[in-house]
Amino acid sequence: MYAIVDSMVVMILTINKAYKFRLYPNSKQKEIINKTFGCTRLTYNYYLNKIIENYENNHKYLSIYDTIKYLKNL
Repeated sequence: MYAIVDSMVVMILTINKAYKFRLYPNSKQKEIINKTFGCTRLTYNYYLNKIIENYENNHKYLSIYDTIKYLKNL
């Protein structure tokens, strides 16, 4: 990345760091993780279907606020 400062080109260095770690959950934790992913998948697919249906019927996308309203019905 380069930046211009006082008619001079200055090179800007960025350093990205990443950490890798691994979890070893016990059976109870695995069950909770699987339930959480299941609920997340259900919610994502539900809203994806709502957005597609709304676009096909009204040619408009749902806003985030509209989807929040539907969350109570889920």
